[in-house]
Parts: sequence; structure tokens; C-alpha cells
Amino acid sequence: MSESRQSQQAPVRALLLVAPGCPHCPTVLEGLATLVKDGTLGRLEVVNIAVESEPAATLGVRSVPWARIGAFELAGLHSPEELRHWAELAGREEGMTIYLADLMATGRRDQAGALLRKDPSLMHHLAALLGDTDSELSVRIGVMATLEELQEEGALEGQAPLFAPLTAHANARVRADACHALTLIGGPDALAALEARVTDPDPEVRETALDGVEALKGTN
Repeated sequence: MSESRQSQQAPVRALLLVAPGCPHCPTVLEGLATLVKDGTLGRLEVVNIAVESEPAATLGVRSVPWARIGAFELAGLHSPEELRHWAELAGREEGMTIYLADLMATGRRDQAGALLRKDPSLMHHLAALLGDTDSELSVRIGVMATLEELQEEGALEGQAPLFAPLTAHANARVRADACHALTLIGGPDALAALEARVTDPDPEVRETALDGVEALKGTN
């Protein structure tokens, strides 16, 4: 690995849980070990849960192989190429955005919600997904469903500034999604951003913004 790469990011660490008789554990272990050898990973910790079960219990892991690369949790068999993909993303800012999109697109939204509850500072990645015109429908739906759950738990307070700029996006779909998100978030900042969109040239954006204004004013 080059010196420039080392200086750009902190070493990525990985944890792998394995067990005797696990058919896919050797493949994942070999893939991660290769990443340590070539410097993509700085450290790999391997735990045999048949001998030391506490890590699996603490992490809520019920099957192996299970790996955590940086902040990314990967369950089951993953090819060497997939492991390298996530290891390389683990040291990059956009990596978490891509990881959350993958969770949404593959039906693991609960895992995404758990991450956001644990670390609310990750919320800007949801805004990034809504602002990406290439985000798949399943990802956008997943983001909204996650926001709805967090809103019910009172966990969205103060998040409006992350989503408000999207109401001025060139893409009408992004503006409409942002208005929906701000309606869920609520608060003065969200209301101000929604009021600015009630005259939007796009009818869907106007309607979503107006509904949001009415909803937020009705709760005040």
C-alpha cells in the first residue's frame, strides 16, 4: 500500500466470528486475511464463538460467519471481492452512505435504523441518499420508512438543517422527498423550508409542501 493511501485514512479494523463446522467461515477468513496481508485492513480479530461466546451474545449474532469491517456488519458468505469492496469503503466518508443504501435495498432496514439510533450523527447519510437522483426506489422508500420510525420515537429533533437544502434541488422528485422528510422532522426550520416550497413550479412538490405546512402548523 502506498504512503499516500496510508496518510489519507486511518487503518481499517475487522472482526470475524467463526465456529467449528461452519462451511463458509474458511472462505471469509481467507478473504479477510488477504486484506490484512496487502494492507487494506490494519487488523483482523478472529473469535471462535464455540470457545468464546460472549462477543456473539453482546453483538446479537446468531449465525456465522459474521464480520464487521470498520462500521459495516456483514453476515453470511461474502466473496473476496465483496470483502475488499467494503474494506475499501470503510475508510471513506461516502462509504457509510453506500452501506446504508445497500441495507435499504436488500431488506435490512432494521439494521440501518439500529445504526442511526446508536449514532444520530449518521443522519446526514440519509439526506445524501434522498439527494442522490440515482437512488433506487427501494432505497428512497427505506429512507422514508426509517424516518417515520425515528419520528415516532422522537429521534429526529434538530435534523431539519440536513434536509432543508434539498428543497432547492434541481430535481422535483428530490424536492418532494425532502418536503416529506421535513414534515416528519418538524420544528421551525422544517416549517420555514416547507413554506418556501408552497409556490414550487412542480405540482407534486407544491402539494407535499402545503400538506407539510398544514401538518406542522396543526401540531403547534
